[in-house]
Amino acid sequence: MAIDFTFPEDVQLAVDHARKFMDDIVRPAEKQIDRYPDSREVLVEQVIHMRKAAQEWGLWLPHMPEEFGGMGLGHVAMASVSAEAGKTRFGPFALNAHAPDEGNMHTLLHWATPEQTEKYLRPLCKGVVRSCFAMTEPDVAGSDPTLIQTKAVEKDDHWLVNGHKWFISGARGAQFAILIARTEQDPEVPQACNTAFLVDIPSEGWDILRDIETMSGGHNHCEIKITNLKVPKENMLGGQGQGHRLGQYRLGPARLAHCMRWIGQAEIALNMMIDRSLNRYSHGSLLAEKQGIQWMIADSTMELYQSKLMVLHAAYKIDNGLDFKSEVSMAKHFVANALGRIVDRAIQVHGALGYSTDSPLSGMATQARWARFADGADEVHQWRIAMRSIEAYTKTGSVNGAAGDLPL
Repeated sequence: MAIDFTFPEDVQLAVDHARKFMDDIVRPAEKQIDRYPDSREVLVEQVIHMRKAAQEWGLWLPHMPEEFGGMGLGHVAMASVSAEAGKTRFGPFALNAHAPDEGNMHTLLHWATPEQTEKYLRPLCKGVVRSCFAMTEPDVAGSDPTLIQTKAVEKDDHWLVNGHKWFISGARGAQFAILIARTEQDPEVPQACNTAFLVDIPSEGWDILRDIETMSGGHNHCEIKITNLKVPKENMLGGQGQGHRLGQYRLGPARLAHCMRWIGQAEIALNMMIDRSLNRYSHGSLLAEKQGIQWMIADSTMELYQSKLMVLHAAYKIDNGLDFKSEVSMAKHFVANALGRIVDRAIQVHGALGYSTDSPLSGMATQARWARFADGADEVHQWRIAMRSIEAYTKTGSVNGAAGDLPL
């Protein structure tokens, strides 16, 4: 049988190594940060400690090739390492495998010129710079990049850019941005209207207006005004009109990377739910002995299992050069929703404690809510999944090609 749900020895060793790193390095560092919540000095000290340790442990850049100082893991192996990192707050950042830098690294790896690789990708891989991806705008639907209004006009030896971006994660502190702007007004193919550019930060005409406050506070999701920004022609990333293609190339694996980390969060929430039920006594018995609580645990366990299978299968298809669009869409939609439901049940089992900031669950809940529209809203993914299912049935008389294309 070709189906095997075990990892090769080298991959299992990497996962075990990552788990131990989170226990020995990241969680103690997080405790120190929590002990001094108002101290930036402690935060910086512990972040440097974690990142240096990741390099010493051989866990730096798990997603990047060895020539860039990484581990060269495939997407299946990366899924398990990311899930372990996702069980902590700082794990992905400690490994230099966090959004948006992780997705930008993949993008630069496949689209950058040799000169752009040296100037932007290598420093990003070394962890000495940060980056952001500037596509979303306030006045048009973020899920439809063909509507982007930010315009880039060719002028002599540069492009002149004007526009308005928002919810640009990581913009404060970033040394460069991958900016998506409209360069074609009426192309034959609507998806050919945009182009990607590398923007050095700071640059005249690139102004961060604010860090947008969300329901979970401010997390460096910025609003940016772009006014007569000059971008050298050599800073075009990919070809003219290739911005949509580049963005989709980036977002496919990036969506799955989010799912990998969300699985770690969901598992932590389920563990907390079970632990609470085993230690909380009420109305004559432990919560774990009550059928209503058991149903919550059972539903959460099944959803976690489904999430892991969907992510592993989508990662397998990416690693093997197979079409993965449907699988990633289904995984992104399902895992995002499962995360919210599992965290919500964990809060319910904890009662007022789960709702309070004394427990990490309240913060996990507000973070989980954005998962349902980040990298494509639920409804957009449902629409695309439905269209692929209809297309598969129309062509072959079976939906199997859009439902994982499994030999079953």
